[in-house]
Amino acid sequence: MKYLQQAVIIAAVTFAAEIIKYFVPLPVPASIYGLILLFILLKTSMLRLEQIEDVGGLLLELMPLLLVPASVSFLTVLDTIQEMLLPVLIMGLAGTTVVMIVTGRISQWMIERKEKEHE
Repeated sequence: MKYLQQAVIIAAVTFAAEIIKYFVPLPVPASIYGLILLFILLKTSMLRLEQIEDVGGLLLELMPLLLVPASVSFLTVLDTIQEMLLPVLIMGLAGTTVVMIVTGRISQWMIERKEKEHE
């Protein structure tokens, strides 16, 4: 019963994100709205981590399995996009590098800021 309740909560947040996507005319995926909504609910203590932790962990464990169909469908159109494969790979590598650097810098800044607050 606990897992069903947690799944219903996650489904409700996902449904609310779809509704937000329908009414907000921005080119943002519903999944991003869902992440923001879930973050707000957790930070305001309207939702406790314990209320979704088990099913959330299960979904994280299943995530690689859910990416397999997307990878296979990419391979089926590989001959179609072969002429632009090199630019796509370069952009993907550059984008990933930039995201890693920015995330690392922000994480270091936040850790240093937290350490200064504790002193």
